Amino acid sequence: MSDVIDTNCMNLTRYVLAEQRKHPEATGDLTQLLVAIQTAVKAISSAVRKAGIAKLYGMAGDVNVQGEEVKKLDVLANDLFINMIKSSFASCLMVSEENETVIEVDVEKQGKYVVCFDPLDGSSNIDCLVSIGSIFAIYRRLDESSGAPSSVKDALQPGRKLIAAGYALYGSATMMVISIGNGVNGFMLDPSIGEFVLTDPNLRIKEKGKIYSLNEGYANMWDPAVAEYVQGKKNQKAGSRYIGSMVADVHRTIKYGGIFMYPATSDNPNGKLRLLYECNPMAYLVEQAGGMASTGKIPVLDVVPTGIHQRIPIFLGSSGDVQEVIDLYKKHNL
Repeated sequence: MSDVIDTNCMNLTRYVLAEQRKHPEATGDLTQLLVAIQTAVKAISSAVRKAGIAKLYGMAGDVNVQGEEVKKLDVLANDLFINMIKSSFASCLMVSEENETVIEVDVEKQGKYVVCFDPLDGSSNIDCLVSIGSIFAIYRRLDESSGAPSSVKDALQPGRKLIAAGYALYGSATMMVISIGNGVNGFMLDPSIGEFVLTDPNLRIKEKGKIYSLNEGYANMWDPAVAEYVQGKKNQKAGSRYIGSMVADVHRTIKYGGIFMYPATSDNPNGKLRLLYECNPMAYLVEQAGGMASTGKIPVLDVVPTGIHQRIPIFLGSSGDVQEVIDLYKKHNL
């Protein structure tokens, strides 16, 4: 029977606790932080599901630091992430897409982690009901022992220093995909019990895929390497899929293989996606799933950030597909 309750289901909290047990030195702070993020995601999922009814569509009237008009749902999601992370007592500093500067946690609530997040990625798609998501990345602060206050330097760490990352996808169902450094696991929200249940253990990306994903509207602004790569895909009759919501596009790439690209253009020579809270967490997850993530020249996780809203070009997905792009960048001496 489909309505029988699994009395021994592996939910996200149980999974994180089991991982914590593997590290006798662990304090439980990371577990607290992941539980807090999970709570924020549940609340955002609920808000997304009733957005139209609750009049959460439309603009809040402000413009975020990227020059995009902020939607009401964005504001709600951002507040939820900030408040839940602060109340976990596990973080000292946050970076959000919606805030121009870093968000410092009150001294009495501080912990040892730095969290970078995009509270509602793809929010321009809210009004047409396309899948949207949340993305987060967790670092350990640089110097836990000194007692010195945390600073923006704690957030400007390369992706190789990540200790956990994940995303939530608010699609036909709500799913959280996370990694804490030992593979990637997907948890589906079961609304009947309000828990994320493990449905996609040990996600792995195929070595080669048949789908390429990018906005072909910018074709006349690509560099020669990207233009040659896409033309090659067309010649092979590869499938083109582009949703325009990074979480949805990357999730499909992890599940089915292929490549997701947001390259530099003549208008945006540094690319458009942000390093700290979009590219790094996604690159970390893709590498943990056996894929690759590159700027075309170096691995995304090796990029040393210089600003909290820094943008980079990105190519991620099946290792064979991403390697083809890297080879073309070498061929064109770019």
